Amino acid sequence: MKRREFITLLTGAAAWPLAARAQQPGSVRRIGVLMNASSDDADGQARVIAFVQALQELGWTDGRNARIDIRWGAGDAERYRRYAKELVALAPDVILAPTSAVVAALQRATRTVPIVFTSVIDPVGAGFVANLARPGGNMTGFAAFEYGISGKWLALLKEIAPGIKRAAVLRDAAIAAGIGQLAAIQAVAPSLGVELSPLDLRGDSELERAVAEFARVPNGGVIVTAGPAANVHRERINALMVRHRLPAVWPFRYYVESGGLVGYGPDIISQYRPAAGYVDRILKGEKSADLPVQAPTKYELVINLKTAKALGLTVPDSILVRADKVIE
Repeated sequence: MKRREFITLLTGAAAWPLAARAQQPGSVRRIGVLMNASSDDADGQARVIAFVQALQELGWTDGRNARIDIRWGAGDAERYRRYAKELVALAPDVILAPTSAVVAALQRATRTVPIVFTSVIDPVGAGFVANLARPGGNMTGFAAFEYGISGKWLALLKEIAPGIKRAAVLRDAAIAAGIGQLAAIQAVAPSLGVELSPLDLRGDSELERAVAEFARVPNGGVIVTAGPAANVHRERINALMVRHRLPAVWPFRYYVESGGLVGYGPDIISQYRPAAGYVDRILKGEKSADLPVQAPTKYELVINLKTAKALGLTVPDSILVRADKVIE
């Protein structure tokens, strides 16, 4: 079965009326999933597929002994709030949620339903857990990265384009992670001789004007920080980078697969299989408060040579030999 067909079947099953699903024999456990992407986002689909397949390997099958209710937030804060309340009202046994913005919406909706998160930056600083070893509340999961990695993005930008003197930092100022990533970049900018220009990821027209204004002065590059706005608008942002011939560093592989130049960060999809393991443990009686938050163990460097060519940029061999994946 193709991935799109699989996910269509899955989301269709999640929408069956309760009366039709209540006749399943034995105990049926309810699992909520609130995604930050849209339902037609290929990377979002891949994450859900990885999660569901891992659940099946652990003995949980949608329509047999589990009901999986999926909602797609599509990067919209109001949808996050609405779907968080909707999922909590379904009385799930546990909820899977990626990114700080989605988890924050769920935190406002419930302090009792167990939540397993993925892709969250600084879960302690965000107030989701008391500490990483013993979360202490109703949440646990898998962190995206520590803020310190943001400084490495600027060093990578300088390495891939040594003439860079200025860097625009596209960040979501509405979330704490956007502020934290910018602070880490600011800490290393003086030693690299780079002047920073923070640009907020807001409306499309405002962003286009800001990028065009930044690109008028030569020797510029861009760092796109992790956040819901960057995720939803990554293809538009990539098009802006090519149009204005701005080399840009991104935080994750799937941004580069969507046309970005270079990305450095953890493999986010790989978090969904162990997340299913945490869901399984919670369904079997363990408490989220006792399950430690896990950090990434492997980071990926991904290069898109097609984009480099469009930018008129030659990627140094020193970067190519370190790359985990090169997109020709």
